[in-house]
Amino acid sequence: MYMRNRWLIALAAIGIHISIGSVYAWSVLTKPIMAEMGITLKETTWTFSLAILFLGLSAGFLGSFVEKLGPKKSGLLATLFFGTGMLGTALAIEQGSLALLYLFYGIIGGIGLGIGYITPVSTLVKYFPNHRGFATGLAIMGFGFAALVAGPVMQYLTGEFGLRNNFLILGAVYILIMSMSALYLKAPATSCAVESGNGVTHQGATANEAVKTWQFSALWWIFFVNITCGIGLLSVASPMAQEVVGMDAAAAASMVGIIGLLNGAGRIIWSTVSDYIGRGMTYILFFLIEIAAFYHLANTVDAMLFQLLILLIISCYGGGFSCMPAYLSDLFGTRELSAIHGRILTAWGLAGIAGPSIIAVFRENTSGYGYTLYFFAGCFVLNFLIALVLKAYGRRRRVHTLIGSH
Repeated sequence: MYMRNRWLIALAAIGIHISIGSVYAWSVLTKPIMAEMGITLKETTWTFSLAILFLGLSAGFLGSFVEKLGPKKSGLLATLFFGTGMLGTALAIEQGSLALLYLFYGIIGGIGLGIGYITPVSTLVKYFPNHRGFATGLAIMGFGFAALVAGPVMQYLTGEFGLRNNFLILGAVYILIMSMSALYLKAPATSCAVESGNGVTHQGATANEAVKTWQFSALWWIFFVNITCGIGLLSVASPMAQEVVGMDAAAAASMVGIIGLLNGAGRIIWSTVSDYIGRGMTYILFFLIEIAAFYHLANTVDAMLFQLLILLIISCYGGGFSCMPAYLSDLFGTRELSAIHGRILTAWGLAGIAGPSIIAVFRENTSGYGYTLYFFAGCFVLNFLIALVLKAYGRRRRVHTLIGSH
């Protein structure tokens, strides 16, 4: 039976993720959209929040559908939604319509994000069953690195051809990349998918069985906290650097660029490390680092230390995304990994609203960022304790019973 080249499968997965990951470069377009459409910062930011919300919701509710549809058709469906979102955003800008902006970029584009995010992951894991962390890191790395590519390109296209044409050009390019990537995606034949007799590859719990376990609830919570705190920090990194440690605007912008690099690099580095030390220990390390980093961030006035701490946090933030599908496959198998991963991603949708909102509430009621950072450090103490329990008891009895029963 013909077997796809697993490295080309990995390239196809990266192709989809680097396209949809352009959503992380949204801040580059914030001021041009405000100027072009005459809307406020809050109204513009809601477009991004809606996109992340619908990413989480569509991944959660359409995960089982994506699993049944298969990677090729799901990838093409993601292309349809995301491409329509980009081209429709151009129409919204031309019409000066905030409602259309929310509809196309936030809702339709967000659905494309959710389907596109989960589609390649379970396929790729099946081609690298003994290196699941590395495999998921490869795909999800593309999402983290996307802003590094998309940000400068968006700036150039907007400056040279205008805001509307930026979305038309990028929409066409992303449709082409995602279509070509989706057409190559194919699950491996069962007989070819297993390395070293790792028979769990096509076995495991169904999504409905998985969500009823305490392990799933624990993973959902630690994922939600990790994203809430990380995305909250990302939303204020530049102004915080200027207000707290006196960096100028150019230096703060440079730091944001490096954050994008670490967000992507953290995904592949941490997920690869997790193949050697285990997913449970990796999350324990994440939370120990983040407790210390958030606590010290609240007290530092040194620019170099400030940047180092932020970059440490962001590497753990990115790593939390890439290690999660592998952790889920460790606990529940890969039988319905896309669907289970999709249910977990509902945490991302909610965290995309919770993170910036928590920052805003603390900022309005306190004189700085210190109390917010202490609060985040406290959240990670709880996460650390949950991660310890997961490592000690997560793979016992119930999950093994589920996996063994299929």
